Amino acid sequence: MSLKARIQDDMKSAMKARETERLAAIRLLMAAIKQKEVDERIELDDTAITAVVDKMLKQRRDSISQYEAAQRQDLADKEKAEMAVLMAYLPQQLSEAEIDTMIEGAILSSGAAGMQDMGKVMALLKPHMAGRADMAAVSARIKAKLAG
Repeated sequence: MSLKARIQDDMKSAMKARETERLAAIRLLMAAIKQKEVDERIELDDTAITAVVDKMLKQRRDSISQYEAAQRQDLADKEKAEMAVLMAYLPQQLSEAEIDTMIEGAILSSGAAGMQDMGKVMALLKPHMAGRADMAAVSARIKAKLAG
């Protein structure tokens, strides 16, 4: 079953079960997928849908930090609930050890010697980690390794 079909099935089951918060988050995801398909005039595959989910998660993380800074915990909790629903559509997340191993391998294979080679390392890692790790956190780890 494709990821898009799974999302549609989950939307139907959330409707039947009257899970309003879950349904709202799934509808937001479906709207984002549909918007991307209309904009690019293509049918999205699982990889592209994963990228959409990843982008939405990044937006939620940003919103949570801003809401917490403004002391609006109610809105931050709503965003966290949406994140929990969206996380179900990502592939199995990488462990910390797996991420470190992949970073070390990419640094060695690219011959990175310093911060100027950051782009090379990220270019090697991005296809393998997309949707499976928070790329902002991965970027921070790479900077720490290249600076140290």
